[in-house]
Amino acid sequence: MSYAAIGAGLAVIGAGFGIGKIGGSAMDAIARQPEAAGKIQTAMIIAAALVEGVALFGVVVAFLK
Repeated sequence: MSYAAIGAGLAVIGAGFGIGKIGGSAMDAIARQPEAAGKIQTAMIIAAALVEGVALFGVVVAFLK
């Protein structure tokens, strides 16, 4: 079994966990303050994009080694 595949899998699992946590927290925040939904959604999308970027970087690094 390839170590690159294990590294890529861990990066994807971590990204999935991170995005799930971001989405759940954003839904909780919107439920508590519906009037701030636009600002919360914007921050959620930016955070999710950063998590995806890190995951993609991890996958690329895993396959380069």
